[in-house]
Amino acid sequence: MEEWEDFLKERYPEPAPAVAQSFQAVDPEKKKEQFRNYEADARPTVREFYRQNHLHQTYEFAQAKRKEFLGLSRRKMGVWEAMEYLNTLIDDSDPDTDLSQLEHLLQTSEHIRADGHPRWFILAGVVHDLGKMLCLWGEPQWAVVGDTFPTGCGYSSKIVFPQFFSANPDSQNPTYQTALGVYEEGCGLDKVQISWGHDEYIYHVTKDYLPEEALYMLRYHSFYPWHREGEYNYLANDHDREMLPWVQKFNLYDLYTKSHAKPDVRALRPFYEELIAEYFPAKLSW
Repeated sequence: MEEWEDFLKERYPEPAPAVAQSFQAVDPEKKKEQFRNYEADARPTVREFYRQNHLHQTYEFAQAKRKEFLGLSRRKMGVWEAMEYLNTLIDDSDPDTDLSQLEHLLQTSEHIRADGHPRWFILAGVVHDLGKMLCLWGEPQWAVVGDTFPTGCGYSSKIVFPQFFSANPDSQNPTYQTALGVYEEGCGLDKVQISWGHDEYIYHVTKDYLPEEALYMLRYHSFYPWHREGEYNYLANDHDREMLPWVQKFNLYDLYTKSHAKPDVRALRPFYEELIAEYFPAKLSW
């Protein structure tokens, strides 16, 4: 899972120009180039991750997973409880950090907080990866993380490893291989069935409680073909384009703020419990 995130740093070493001016990495001496710890060719594990992702993420699969998980009937948990639950998910493959999942969430949100962003923006940093708990319910990593993309229409050549889509059953469906596929131009991203993963899941868990800007951050932060490559704009509507700068701004904190300095969880917990209570009920459906 973490190797995928490091691969993203290889592919996107510079922040989007429109939102880069106020950004500074967690360690002022740590350049964005230093986040790139892998060779130019992706690790075999990363290639295999994308092969599996592009093979299995079909239009039908994305529909089925929405039906399976978006009833939100698995657990009742508060946000901090969910953070501790996610903390049982451990991945030792990340060279950029030895932080736990909870510490990574706090590191991201603390950097957002230090830059003076609104409280709801800070909270988006707290909850953005909680959907990764899907892995704890038996979901393979290729169905939880990874760059997301629209299903039911043609694949952009700017999606990572586009050659792997040749094995996807949807590539043999002529309807799904036109630019628009099953959609209409300008229909809006909420009408588009994006490939399944933790973004869509956490969006549905939180959609009744957070401002729309935060919800766009959560729902589309892995949609790199759109927010970093400028693809699929013909499916977006004007409101999506209005929200796009918020997604881009959030991506900087998500992707570039890891360091080995651990946040003091005990000291920070009272602030975040108060912030969580400001927006969320005591228990959420997961």
